[in-house]
Amino acid sequence: MKELLKKHEKLVRQILKFGVVGGGAFLIDYSVLYLLTEFVGIHYLISSVISFIVSLIFNYILSIYWVFDVTKKQTSREVFVFVILSVIGLLINQVVMYAGSDLLHIYYMLTKLVATFIVMVWNFVTRKIFIEK
Repeated sequence: MKELLKKHEKLVRQILKFGVVGGGAFLIDYSVLYLLTEFVGIHYLISSVISFIVSLIFNYILSIYWVFDVTKKQTSREVFVFVILSVIGLLINQVVMYAGSDLLHIYYMLTKLVATFIVMVWNFVTRKIFIEK
């Protein structure tokens, strides 16, 4: 087991860091969604877009500088790729939110847990492929 961890140490560290960053982003996303929906009275799908974007900014900054240790300045192409991947992640989030809450009548905060997990996997895999070279 120790040899396996040593062999894949960088990937294991990245996954752990990604989990820490993702946990922080999740808390931001989940909290903002709840606050905007329950206290401000914004429809959950609109709140979900806003909370997703706020947590995405947090996630981007920490992912670039800590998880994937990108030390060079991001090119406009790399930023564009990140934006496209993020928009796809937002679409996945919204489809899952709508399907779970409106079609299946599951409480939106529970549906958000499923959406977050799916988007988290999407984000890690696509950032690993397209952002870290």
